[in-house]
Amino acid sequence: MNNLRTGSRLRRLVYLRDLLRELVVRDMKLRYKRAVLGVGWSLLNPLLQLLVFNFVFTVILPVKVPDFTIFLFIGLLAWGWFQSSLVAATGAIIENPPMIRHPGFPVAILPVASVTSNLINFLLTLPILICFVIAGGHGPALSWLALPILLVVQFLLTLALAYFFAACHVPFRDTQYLLGISLMLGFYLAPTFYDVAKIPREYQTLYQLNPMVHLLGGYRSLFISGQVPALAPLFVIAAASIVTLVFSYSFFVHTSYKFIEEL
Repeated sequence: MNNLRTGSRLRRLVYLRDLLRELVVRDMKLRYKRAVLGVGWSLLNPLLQLLVFNFVFTVILPVKVPDFTIFLFIGLLAWGWFQSSLVAATGAIIENPPMIRHPGFPVAILPVASVTSNLINFLLTLPILICFVIAGGHGPALSWLALPILLVVQFLLTLALAYFFAACHVPFRDTQYLLGISLMLGFYLAPTFYDVAKIPREYQTLYQLNPMVHLLGGYRSLFISGQVPALAPLFVIAAASIVTLVFSYSFFVHTSYKFIEEL
């Protein structure tokens, strides 16, 4: 009996893995369908953002941050993955009614597919970032081996929030607008284009509660300073993300039984 259960669970895991791969591939194809540049848009978009922000904060409103171009590019890429994942995951349910109505379809895999496909976009931009880093005199370092830690922590954080917003958006369609406003404000409240040290001391404690502060700082420690980021804050973020993920996933599953009625 135990062998049968183990075999059934194993087949289920293989099925979910294959389904996730197909959903991610489908998402990538649909995203760049009929686009001349195809996946090149995932590279062009952050480069254009970098060009504009770099001009604004080096020419118009100079920001005194060493290696500012690399500093800014890291912020744009990491925040871009976070933002695009949440936006995509929030609409994942209402944009796929045929799948939701299909008996036995694992609805909970859709937010995972959204976060994963945007992770792939993020990874596609890393070679360009590395070129910038090397051109700036920050050659390859052993600290880069710690990159998967940051990726896993950010993935957990993003997925934990993705389940909550995806579940809320089905009955409450204003969720996408509230999320859009929150992400816009979050972009400026996170140290995307300025140094954390510029924050007044009396606000530092409150500011450090933002998990993206530590994630962005972690990426910059790796690529600019050549140092392994502080692991204690990352461990706290990972633990909090796992706890949040358990609750948000439970909330998602609990509300998923009404998804068909709401679509």
